[in-house]
Amino acid sequence: MRLSRAKTTPFLALFLATGLSAIAADTSGVEQSAPQLFHIGPLPVSDSMVTSWVVALALIVVIRIASGRKSFRPGRGQVVVEGLVQGVLDLTAPIVGNKVARAAFPLLVGLFTFILIQNWSGLFPGVGTVMMRSSATGQWMEFVRPGNADMNMTFALAVVAMVAWLYFILRYAGLRAVIQDLFGNKAERSEVPLPLYLFLYLIFFGVGIIEVISILFRPISLSFRLYGNVFGGENLMHSMSAIFPWGLPVLFYFLEMLIGLVQALVFTLLVSVYIGLVCNHGDSAGEGHAVEH
Repeated sequence: MRLSRAKTTPFLALFLATGLSAIAADTSGVEQSAPQLFHIGPLPVSDSMVTSWVVALALIVVIRIASGRKSFRPGRGQVVVEGLVQGVLDLTAPIVGNKVARAAFPLLVGLFTFILIQNWSGLFPGVGTVMMRSSATGQWMEFVRPGNADMNMTFALAVVAMVAWLYFILRYAGLRAVIQDLFGNKAERSEVPLPLYLFLYLIFFGVGIIEVISILFRPISLSFRLYGNVFGGENLMHSMSAIFPWGLPVLFYFLEMLIGLVQALVFTLLVSVYIGLVCNHGDSAGEGHAVEH
């Protein structure tokens, strides 16, 4: 196992302090397919899966420790966790609708937190830089890589989000409301002549078919958008490190932090919008603001 020079500059002091030796390796960037490290029975385990498991476990441990015991005078950890919880709730509640806000909140805050840390995991020491030689091909390959730089992970997140979306719209809106939302005539009968009103049934039915096709493509658009940004960012960091490894990559660390935050927000807000398009109907004006404590 050895380390490539890509992305090691900001953490050089840490590596030297711990006595970790780094051997420079020429690399053209991140491999498009995640290398398989080992098998658990018939299940192949890739480097991105290992990173995802570590990130998930770290999130559980850190949040449990940070929240600790609830008190009226919370510590810093509890303040951070409560700020994250309330911030995501206030952001998504007006979008999804009050009747489904609390039910959908665990999904949305989980997606945002997990995707954000996964996106930033590529900036941690060793992720994307630790290399190992394949016993099959004899070539050097990454030992760990960001989970969202693997299309399998982003597609799995999109599928989970869409399955949850289907549950929420059927549970809180109902099948009849979903069919009406997709294929129903949206015109007001009192404002449209009868012949035109009847013709609009055909128009809205055709629009509904187009909408169903767009819904079927939502997992693809969600997964490709997230994967493309994270995978592209990883290759950008490798390229900048290859051009000039001393100092230049630091500038792109801040860019990748911003992109990681934006992509986590985009994914979470899009899922919120999908839920709200069906469930957020009929809320009175007095209920239009965020859910209270």
